Amino acid sequence: MSHVILTGVSRRSFRLLIACVFSTIYLAHAAPVQAQEPNGKVISKVTGVAGDPAWAEEYAYTLGVQAYTFAFPWYYNQLLRWLWISQPPRNERTPSMPMNTLWHSRKLIDASYRDGGSPNNDALYSVAWVDVSREPVIVSVPEIRDRYYSVHLTGYDADTFDYIGTRTTGAEAGDYLIAGPGWNGTPPAGVKAVKPASTPIFLLLIRTMIEGPQELDTVHAIQDRFQLKSLSRWGEFTTRVLQDHKVWAPYNSSEDPLADWKTINRAMTENPPPPGREALVDLFAKIGIGPGQDVEQVDEATRRGLLRALETGRRVVTGAATFAASSTLHNGWSYFSHAHGVYGLDNDYTARAGVASLAGIATMEEVEAMYPMAVFDVAGERLTGTRKYTLRFAGDEMPPVDAFWSITAYGEDFTMIPNPLDRYSLGDRSQLKRDADGGLTLYVQKDSPGDAYKSNWLPVAEQDFTLILRLYLPKREALEREWLAPALQQVN
Repeated sequence: MSHVILTGVSRRSFRLLIACVFSTIYLAHAAPVQAQEPNGKVISKVTGVAGDPAWAEEYAYTLGVQAYTFAFPWYYNQLLRWLWISQPPRNERTPSMPMNTLWHSRKLIDASYRDGGSPNNDALYSVAWVDVSREPVIVSVPEIRDRYYSVHLTGYDADTFDYIGTRTTGAEAGDYLIAGPGWNGTPPAGVKAVKPASTPIFLLLIRTMIEGPQELDTVHAIQDRFQLKSLSRWGEFTTRVLQDHKVWAPYNSSEDPLADWKTINRAMTENPPPPGREALVDLFAKIGIGPGQDVEQVDEATRRGLLRALETGRRVVTGAATFAASSTLHNGWSYFSHAHGVYGLDNDYTARAGVASLAGIATMEEVEAMYPMAVFDVAGERLTGTRKYTLRFAGDEMPPVDAFWSITAYGEDFTMIPNPLDRYSLGDRSQLKRDADGGLTLYVQKDSPGDAYKSNWLPVAEQDFTLILRLYLPKREALEREWLAPALQQVN
């Protein structure tokens, strides 16, 4: 015989018998007591509930929340690109430039800047929205030996794809080609290629360190030596640029309840997610979200679910930004994960949306800069301007960095807090008064701590606030969390 008989039962029949026994045991435990709901609907013995025609709405809602979290950077970047390219600047600290053109901030960021993103005033920014869908661009940087600088390259998905600067390319002058996805050409002689852009349009953000307002002219001269040219214009001596201010506006949510989804779909069609996200793209397409999708074509149940998902998704992203998603707590400070700046590569889309996009616009990887964030004091209470705090560094426990460090206070909109001193940060370039033992005590409060401590006062307002401690080019002990920021203490 070609098969074994087990007590008169064939192996196949035995398997079926065992399957039936286990199914019976499972159903006996899983089945609800009653076989029908009061309205006569039959309850599934497996799930314990009756079929509900609203399932499609719930599916669209639950999947829609995840889609919104994943796609939020496309929404926010489209809003910023439209504001900075096509709209009149609200003030001289708000970026305003054509596409593929560098804009330079000529003053340190202060409370007049209201576009969010938790900017610093340790550096002067230079910014460009760059389109490499048709041809690459070349960034030229000058020799910079006396200060930190970085050219930070971030895709439309809010993930960093490369850097030019002090840490990566050194202090020498150089020319660097940035191509779009799929470009296969050869850089001109003497031009080095960096990693290709992850999306056809990306954000280029230059940070040039400044000691203080007295250095404005010096840093302006450095900024003026940065150049951005398309490959076809490489070798031209003219600085003439095409004034391309044409950027489509995000859809208006006050006129169309599906506006945010339409903005996301159009932005993702223009800038598809990088390779490796195909499974998510296909999944979200089932509810009309993603590249090439038309949310107007979904059925009514899916539409209802997507409208609910927008409200929940907004709360999720804002909460993730305010309370430092994917972070660990030490002494009241939230330390972001090692995937900071490239959260999407780690499949952490909640942190990418909240921390790297809404709260940071363009956040760098921790090897370039660390951003411990304090939302609560050491007792776990929300930081608020109705209380007073001190932050004390022992003499041998200053933030370990190879570039610089600073502490900045932000309101709940991720912008700086207006104050009578126009002082928005304190750090290693500030004129700070040391304690008698060589330590350093900072005072974080609404009112002055008195003339004797005024130099060490970081003003806040009578509202909830957040502190960000910046460590540029952090040393090993900071990266490995051997050094931790001291706790904020309430002052009675």
